[in-house]
Amino acid sequence: MSGTDGRIALVCTCEDTMRLDEKAIARGCGAEVRTGEQLCMAQLDRFLAALATGRPLTVACTAQAPLFAQEAEAAQVPAPTFVNIREHAGWSTEGRNAGAKMAALIAAAAEPMPATPLVLLESNGVTLVLGRDAVALEAAARLQDRLDLTVLLTDAEEVTPPRTVPFPVMRGRARAATGWLGAFEVTVDGAAMPRPSSRARFDWGPGKDGATSRADIVLDLTSNPPLFPTHEVRQGYLRADPADAAAVERAIAQAGELVGTFDKPRFVTFEGSLCAHARNKRNGCTRCIDLCPTGAITPGTGPLKDQVVISAEICAGCGACAAVCPTGAATYTLPPARALARRIRTLLLAYREAGGEAPVLLLHDEAQGEPLLDALARHGDGLPARVLPLKVNEPTALDLSLIAGAFAWGASAIRVLLPARRKHGAEGLLRNLDYANAALAGLGLGHASPRAAAIETDDPFSLGEALTALPRTPFAFAPSTHQAIGTPREMALQAFRTLRAAAKAPAETVPMPALAPFGVAKVGTEGCTLCLACTSVCPTSAFSANPERPQLRFLEDACVQCNLCAATCPEKVISLEPRLNFAEAATVPQVVKEEEPAACQRCGKLFGTKASIARVKAKLSAHWMFADPGRQALLDLCEECRIDAATSGGIDPYAGPERPATRTTEDYLREAERAKRDKP
Repeated sequence: MSGTDGRIALVCTCEDTMRLDEKAIARGCGAEVRTGEQLCMAQLDRFLAALATGRPLTVACTAQAPLFAQEAEAAQVPAPTFVNIREHAGWSTEGRNAGAKMAALIAAAAEPMPATPLVLLESNGVTLVLGRDAVALEAAARLQDRLDLTVLLTDAEEVTPPRTVPFPVMRGRARAATGWLGAFEVTVDGAAMPRPSSRARFDWGPGKDGATSRADIVLDLTSNPPLFPTHEVRQGYLRADPADAAAVERAIAQAGELVGTFDKPRFVTFEGSLCAHARNKRNGCTRCIDLCPTGAITPGTGPLKDQVVISAEICAGCGACAAVCPTGAATYTLPPARALARRIRTLLLAYREAGGEAPVLLLHDEAQGEPLLDALARHGDGLPARVLPLKVNEPTALDLSLIAGAFAWGASAIRVLLPARRKHGAEGLLRNLDYANAALAGLGLGHASPRAAAIETDDPFSLGEALTALPRTPFAFAPSTHQAIGTPREMALQAFRTLRAAAKAPAETVPMPALAPFGVAKVGTEGCTLCLACTSVCPTSAFSANPERPQLRFLEDACVQCNLCAATCPEKVISLEPRLNFAEAATVPQVVKEEEPAACQRCGKLFGTKASIARVKAKLSAHWMFADPGRQALLDLCEECRIDAATSGGIDPYAGPERPATRTTEDYLREAERAKRDKP
């Protein structure tokens, strides 16, 4: 029995339209391979026989997946795993050489993915229709049997009142809005009710600014600027130009379906304790806030003031926050990075096991990527045999650990397929591609053609040409087989260290682009007073104090370049430098600055530093309160002894210099008389 789990792989030639290299497939896929020419029809019995074994089953066909799933349901057994080797491998001018790729695709498909957490949205159909003209009233009339409606007209155009009004009609301008499907709040200025006597046009009563309207659904037919950023992905907010009849029809149809309870994926999980956003009213990392296209991420308040807050209800799932989060506080769930890393690892290692060389990892999504690959296979040359396609939920959610890991596991190049019109949240992905290229270049593993890049196109033939033109530049060492463990940041560091060791690269440090999550926080030691404010705000304990003596320590491996230390430092002597440091010193705390401790002159207790006490004495030396040497000597005592000395020594901390004697009128007269006598 082949495979670690006894899996069977059913592989079909699809009526001999593609050639199968059975030896290569069996060598790399980790399963018992059974073949056929028409498993979905004439040879369906072979599928049923494999199903009857009760063993895990992978079917290398997605075109007839509904049929196979139906048969599995009828047999009351779990549905098989499906994988597309036809459009992704066999239907290609290089299909005869695609055996290693087929093995890799089959092996990767068998990697289990965890279930996606869900968030529930509930809509009772309370709908606010925003409009400028009669189109809004007509749309509301179409929906009145399904939704609880209120129409808000801007009064930009004259509107004739309907003969009967089955729903409230008001005037007002929607100034701002917050919320999501089932929980919208719209702020309205100039809110007014119509006069009952309105005749040829609506006449309105007195208006009110700042009114709040709550709704489950907002249907915006005003043609005004949208109320939300990236409004097209805000569930429950439907927008159409009233002059576009087809768009209005689509919006009406969608609104009518938005009543009930809906399961929405919780795209991102968030661990607030890891967040490096803020400490002590100082802002540090804002990477996720800066990139979120929907406004789902905001600074926390109250007990959550040191972190960001991510609204699962608003989040549209681009994953940009998870792609750039330096601490792992925000992680993507469809699937989590560790699960996707397992699939990438299996794909690349199985390809090599089956005899493949110089693989190119092509990451794509369902909505754009699958149709392009399908069109390329049916109407073009298909994918090159060494291009391994892997579908992900959102390419923009790919973090650096997945890119670095893929290179460590043997990818000679990585391409991420994006639409020609750049997707929301793509900036984080593009940063990670730049980080990977910078690291590879620093390790001597770069290439004139970037090893990691995006292909932004909607044309399947342009995609095929770009992939075919990639140079064949494999690494000169065997891929790593390490398992990805830890947080995404730890996984990325693990991959880069593996690459450096395999390449025997001499580079000890590699400069990285701005905002990279690795680097050093440099301290200007001459200006540092060892106040240790940096240690109290550092979210990863990269900066730490020594409880035994005045000492500041720094652990570079823990630094995420959040900037909280630099923002907090009162002397402004901390600066950040993004880099990868492979030296052993980066893995252990290093002493940044230390000073000789000051010992209490009375009890010997260590307190403060000699340098800090000398600075205090120098600053206070000209002050009248410390003109007396006895008072200045108090500064050489610890806090307990200082209190005791001041009390037992009779030193009044509020006493000032001796006041001059009071002078009277008689004093002045005597001085005047004396001066007169002494005058020559």
